[in-house]
Amino acid sequence: MSDCLYTTINGAAVDLTAIPLVSQAVFRQTLTEAVQHGARVACLTVLSVDGTPRLLLVLARDRVGEIDLVWTEVGTSYPSLTPICPQVHLFEREIYEQWSILPQGHPWLKPVRFLSGSVGGTDFFATDGPEVHEVAVGPVHAGVIEPGHFRFQCHGESVAHLEISLGYQHRGIERALIQGAALRRIHLIETLAGDTTIGHALAYSRIAEAFSRTAVSARAQAVRAVAAELERLANHIGDLGALAGDVGFLPTQSYCGRIRGDALNLTAELCGNRFGRSLVRPGGVTFDLEPARIERLTGGLEKLRRDVTHAVELMFNTPSVLARFEGVGVVSRDQALDIGLVGVAARASGLDRDVRRHHPYGLYTLAQMPVSICTSGDCHARAMVRWLEIQRSLRFLLDQLAAFPGGDPMRRLATWAPDHLAVSLVEGWRGEICHVALSGCDGELAAYKVVDPSFHNWFGLALALRDQQISDFPLCNKSFNLSYCGHDL
Repeated sequence: MSDCLYTTINGAAVDLTAIPLVSQAVFRQTLTEAVQHGARVACLTVLSVDGTPRLLLVLARDRVGEIDLVWTEVGTSYPSLTPICPQVHLFEREIYEQWSILPQGHPWLKPVRFLSGSVGGTDFFATDGPEVHEVAVGPVHAGVIEPGHFRFQCHGESVAHLEISLGYQHRGIERALIQGAALRRIHLIETLAGDTTIGHALAYSRIAEAFSRTAVSARAQAVRAVAAELERLANHIGDLGALAGDVGFLPTQSYCGRIRGDALNLTAELCGNRFGRSLVRPGGVTFDLEPARIERLTGGLEKLRRDVTHAVELMFNTPSVLARFEGVGVVSRDQALDIGLVGVAARASGLDRDVRRHHPYGLYTLAQMPVSICTSGDCHARAMVRWLEIQRSLRFLLDQLAAFPGGDPMRRLATWAPDHLAVSLVEGWRGEICHVALSGCDGELAAYKVVDPSFHNWFGLALALRDQQISDFPLCNKSFNLSYCGHDL
């Protein structure tokens, strides 16, 4: 099997000629054996090489911190891989929609983003029987929320199946990255998912640094890590407050709403923007941390730690809250493995998956981050993983700010290497962000693929609702808190 895969590491540029080009049969067998031995699919996509479409498989082997690559030529069709590996079911639907390459035998070949035709115009799964009914929610929702359509098949109040249809926010960013001016790319990247500005900007910057063989200074890596953990803090705190609100526990909802603002303000202290815009750039960072600002950040984090500890422990020590969290929206470990969950959702189901630990990059290669895991796979576990990560991010931030390294915050990039491929994995606050890029013979960007963690995890929400009361949907939905625009791109 080793002869059929090219092994690399996170954030390295690979010569295209080094990636094995195998037959479809060998490609299929390689995927099967790799998944059986614990690998997972980080990306399955089609890239055009010299005008020929090739199916590229990116496998992450977390136990050893390696990435495996292999590809095959597919023509206009190939036997679907979904029946042997459910992790790729959405990737294959996307490939068919974007490239008109048919995965023969795919069990449910529906549009992902509705690139042609009316958005949402498709057949939905339906069930029949006495007292069986259908409930349609969205795409327009009450309140300030992104558009998405949810179709419930119910028997009484119990949900037999939930089908999720997205695509209402497709902006064509991947295509714009190739066709637009190079200077616009980072601004497009920062809008992939606005609440994950740092995560996606970091993934793209590491792609550019791999192609140009640029080593970023220790100081720039430290600033990036501080920004990434502040982004994680703000979103996890906001989510815990929203979960409290969904079960009617108003004290923690109110406190966390305010404390989230405090965390966002710390990011603004770092770079002038609450979401981290214009901070991370290829070659380093555009803002430095002088001693006075480090002191203000440290003081702000100490206060935030006291406040959030009081607010969150109040929630977890309240029996009525636990009664609503525990046993609701369970995704088992086996289900999480089968569909390839990542991030908070995966760790809440007992999977040991964290890019910071298993495919470390930047400062995380030196300052290892513990992996926060629960095993029950329910709303309580997803809330508890967030709380564990808040505590560990706070400890990490205070430790790093106490001993900040030196160095130049920005370095100039060299010319990109032609005919190379790079894979960049970053642990965003929702989970693994995967960017795959291809440089052409002229050294320019020839192809770009983004896999937001929500792309892996939306089907996990569908599984969490099976055999649940339909009234539990808001709580389950918030416990995942997935991105619509990050999925739709």
